[in-house]
Amino acid sequence: MSTFPECHAIIPARYESSRFPGKPLAEILGKPMFWHVWNRARLCDGLTGVTLATDDERIFEAARRHEVPVVMTSSEHASGTDRVLEAARKIKADPESVIVNIQGDEPCLEPGMIDDLLRPFSRCRAMVTTLASRMTPDEAESPDRVKAVISADGRALYFSRAKVPFDRDGSGGDYHLHIGLYAFRMQALMRFGELEPSPLERREKLEQLRFLENGIDIHVTETAHACHGVDRPEDLETVTAILERNR
Repeated sequence: MSTFPECHAIIPARYESSRFPGKPLAEILGKPMFWHVWNRARLCDGLTGVTLATDDERIFEAARRHEVPVVMTSSEHASGTDRVLEAARKIKADPESVIVNIQGDEPCLEPGMIDDLLRPFSRCRAMVTTLASRMTPDEAESPDRVKAVISADGRALYFSRAKVPFDRDGSGGDYHLHIGLYAFRMQALMRFGELEPSPLERREKLEQLRFLENGIDIHVTETAHACHGVDRPEDLETVTAILERNR
């Protein structure tokens, strides 16, 4: 990544959550969940730094106690991407730098996923990148599993909660599961902040469609790494077991 003098990861962390209030502070092996995400992310050699972005004093103070770099952001943001943009401005990221948006509920994050996410920036003038992995047609039935339709050169053609592409002739084949990690050139992130939520974005409730509807390509890298996110309190047992095995 020698072409990038700066490559910053930002972890948005909100206290409010309909399914799991206070999730970033959930304790796992004696540390809050956000600490595990930060600790895993900083193992990626391609990153200049990793910063937590929150709108909550409790999370902010906990980050300071655990010596995790943190910035306070507005509570009015409509999306995590908007929070990442504010944080990137606060750390004075260079306009040509790459900003990585890391989900704050991935305590088992594989650093190799960030390497996969950054790879297109070394091959082309990519503005936005994300990840996908293979899934079966049965797994693709769920609207909670966002499908990515990808061109031959790796650009996203569409993202949907629907089962796309439609298999008209029953020819079979796997689907691509979208993994919600993103990297942006700072200028693309700033452009996102200037745009209104787009019609398809509002309809699918998928903010990445705002880029596609406004002519900003998203490059998709297929990754072999799996995600083990925390959506509900009962998921803590699973991620704790994984982290214990990897100690």
